[in-house]
Amino acid sequence: MTIHFHREMESVKSQILRLGTMVEEQLYHAIRAVEELDEDLAKTVISQDDRIDQKEVEIEEECLKVLALHQPVAIDLRLLVAVMKINSDLERIGDTASNIADTVAYLKANQSDSRKSFAFRTMADKARALFKRSLDSLINMDEQLATEVCAGDAEIDELHRSMYEMVEEGIKSHPENVGVYLRYLRISRNLERVGDHATNIAEDVLYMARGHIFRHVHEN
Repeated sequence: MTIHFHREMESVKSQILRLGTMVEEQLYHAIRAVEELDEDLAKTVISQDDRIDQKEVEIEEECLKVLALHQPVAIDLRLLVAVMKINSDLERIGDTASNIADTVAYLKANQSDSRKSFAFRTMADKARALFKRSLDSLINMDEQLATEVCAGDAEIDELHRSMYEMVEEGIKSHPENVGVYLRYLRISRNLERVGDHATNIAEDVLYMARGHIFRHVHEN
């Protein structure tokens, strides 16, 4: 392969890592906006979603260009395929951040005591941590860390199930707060999706490293 090809591959890797950083910041700000009921911060998160969408398109176009011009094989081909899949997962995490931020205006206008029973911080911390670890596994091509990420999603799934039960009980006890509870469930569902996308990223890291598809097959 030519020097030009290797430069293009390095550019693709740099771009996907930059997108990961952008999305990580979006998720952090969305969570903070909910915690602080900060409408201005929430609006900023929502407005930034277009930047992430555009970056996703640019990365996909770059990957397709490299595939068409150089027809890479083996590990280079796996890297490009994995980057395109990771690119999609990152864009979707950006969407979840926007969805979370979109609840802030309603929650601020309809504050209630039910907020005290909403275990938002625990789930948010775990989802963010899992996502960050998936990015770290990508940056360092760390197979062990990627495997741990794949195993770590179950805890977030369990928290989401608990949240669903809490919301169901809350609506029965305080039907006047149904709108608030439904938005809590929306936040929880989006955090659960962050965990799913983080797992997808980790599986793609394993695919790059080992050449095997690990989707739906997690190691113990």
